[in-house]
Amino acid sequence: MSAHGSFQPDEPAALFYIGQHDGRANVQASPDVLSLAYGLGYDFLTTPITTSAFHSRVVAQAKDLLPPTDTTCLPTLNPLTPQDSNLAPNEGNSALVGFVSAWIDLGSPNPVIAKLSQRVLNAEVAYAAFCGINTLIVHGPSAQANVVQYARDIREALALGPFVQLHILLPMTGELEHDYADSSPLAELVAESEVDLDDDDDLSRHTDLYGVWKDWNTIRTICSYSQKLSLALELPRQLPAPSLQRRWFSEPIRLLIYSRTSFLRNAKGYPVLSKQHQQLLSRFATLPSPPWLLLSDVDPLEDATSTTTTGQPTEPTPAEAASRSNEKPKDNAPHLRYLRHLQHTQPSRTAIERFGQGYEDFLQSPLQPLTDNLESITYEGFEKDPVKYEWYGRAIAAALKDLRKQIQGDRPVIVAVVGAGRGPLVTRALQASIQTGIKIQCWAVEKNPNAFLLLQRRNAIDDLWNNQVRVVKSDMRHWRGPTAAESTAPVDIFVSELLGSFGDNELSPECLDGVQHLLHPAHGVSIPQSYTAHITPLSSPRLYNDLLSRSGIEKWELPYVVMLHRYDYLCTQTNSEAEVVPDVKQTWAFSHPVPGDALEQSRGRAGGGLDTGGWAGGDGGNEHNARACKVSFTSREPGVCHGLAGYFETVLYAGNDSKIELSINPVTMPQKSRDMISWFPIFFPFKTPLYIPEESEIEVSMWRQTDDRSVWYEWIAEVYKKVRGGKRMIAVSELHSSRKNACLT
Repeated sequence: MSAHGSFQPDEPAALFYIGQHDGRANVQASPDVLSLAYGLGYDFLTTPITTSAFHSRVVAQAKDLLPPTDTTCLPTLNPLTPQDSNLAPNEGNSALVGFVSAWIDLGSPNPVIAKLSQRVLNAEVAYAAFCGINTLIVHGPSAQANVVQYARDIREALALGPFVQLHILLPMTGELEHDYADSSPLAELVAESEVDLDDDDDLSRHTDLYGVWKDWNTIRTICSYSQKLSLALELPRQLPAPSLQRRWFSEPIRLLIYSRTSFLRNAKGYPVLSKQHQQLLSRFATLPSPPWLLLSDVDPLEDATSTTTTGQPTEPTPAEAASRSNEKPKDNAPHLRYLRHLQHTQPSRTAIERFGQGYEDFLQSPLQPLTDNLESITYEGFEKDPVKYEWYGRAIAAALKDLRKQIQGDRPVIVAVVGAGRGPLVTRALQASIQTGIKIQCWAVEKNPNAFLLLQRRNAIDDLWNNQVRVVKSDMRHWRGPTAAESTAPVDIFVSELLGSFGDNELSPECLDGVQHLLHPAHGVSIPQSYTAHITPLSSPRLYNDLLSRSGIEKWELPYVVMLHRYDYLCTQTNSEAEVVPDVKQTWAFSHPVPGDALEQSRGRAGGGLDTGGWAGGDGGNEHNARACKVSFTSREPGVCHGLAGYFETVLYAGNDSKIELSINPVTMPQKSRDMISWFPIFFPFKTPLYIPEESEIEVSMWRQTDDRSVWYEWIAEVYKKVRGGKRMIAVSELHSSRKNACLT
């Protein structure tokens, strides 16, 4: 079982929120311009916050202080004047995104330029927020900038308004392909000889594929992963490697910027995006809140109408009208029209995506059906799985065929569904009996009194059940088994659906241990027969931000069930079909039935019946279900580890002629149980994100701990950098433990 939402059959329409940016100096989004933009189909426009007059004033001030000396006082900035900005508070400002002046140079090596740039940033952010423009785009750090200083300036600006949202404008890699500066940059005032640069470091930031992402990681880390800080990402004509695309997808991108160079031209001369661009856009479109799309310096708005010098539309003369009568109407916004076309032709979502709609990256506590009585709607969600119960039915049928040959006489095969819920596995058992022609005696054991009532009603009115199911209300561990009046044999097949997202996290081992004494000792079958837990390191700023916003220190000590959506696998490998897949490692395994001597020893320890050198006690009865592991992963690219993604695989039944398996492991799920939706992955968070350099190792240690009364997990990660002849530890996480919120046995 796993916590998740109910099935959503209706396909939602893709929603693209599209705006336009005109980078020419002093182009203001007046009410008339906004009206024209709305008429064309735009949803928002960008606007500069200050004018060219303000730029001239700042430049003049900078020239007076350059070059700086030991006695130069760092500059202040006078308040804005009416000549410095054309903005004023207005209802229409809700449709505007402010563009902080691109000519500033935050983090400049020159202290005068750096301080003036910071002053300009603060003045523009504060005034835009005053005018009701809270969404602002800020140019990312230049190649020469001190990124730490830049990040510190951004952190200060975030505090200037309670609703301010800053989008850092960055390219996917390398440098921006479009020049967004509407005036000469302040950096041009500084002679190259005055700037002390490390040429090698400057070169590496330009050539490092992940250089821009590293800058972003520094900025958001110094800003403490502020939810008011996000990305405006420029998309180049040629997209970078898929690994880097996946990394950016996991980040908080709020704007995707398409400039003229992002587009190709088709045979008719219309702008289009490459297949790779379309696929990337489609992936972003699956997000619950897709990024806004910004067209930059394409299809200028004044081209949409002819105007006089007064700004009013001009009427054509009769001769002009006659000459134009046979002309095809001009499309004044072909780039916008093309994006709207893509909006309406997005591919349909997969069954899993439709099922999890609204639950993407939503952290939930795992179910504890052993201690909690589930609601009917929760059971209903499980029962909508198109794969799980079909595979269970196949497993039961295969087991019936194999057991029929081993059971003496013609007695029915005794099948007990333990933890029957609303009865879907009971139905599958009865159907398997009909399919194989093998008679069964079916028992349904359920501790939930509400589900027990439903099972009784279903037994009475369901034509398939037809009062032939023995319904028992009991915790399976306390069930005495088939009574002598109805059966003279132990149970031949136990069927259960106690598995959680990590396999054992809903106490399947403890539950099945408690009922195993009722299973036939020679040929008894448990479905499932075995299951394994698996993990892989994960980068997910989205999940980390969610936990940051929650109260309580214990939030970092809990595993969560989550439909992963905006994330990146840090460690990958290539499979036999040349596909890049995550490197997922097994942690431990459980199998059923457990060897009899192990359970005998367990009962002896729990009851104080074992004498170990004169000491006898009542502890350690569940020690055989404790587990531990240490697994190693290699990360070829740099990244940040926010936690571990966990999965399970299970063998429902492996018999003479068949092997039926289920898996949520992304590597094996396509082969074993494609389109199964009953389980979301599990997530083990790290309180402090771990920076992972390229070509490094991540060693993860995990434990499944027990004290006989409860079960919990502990986890820790170590990061090693590969060096010649060995490795050197460079980071280690805290030891996390869910003991305070353990599952009670």
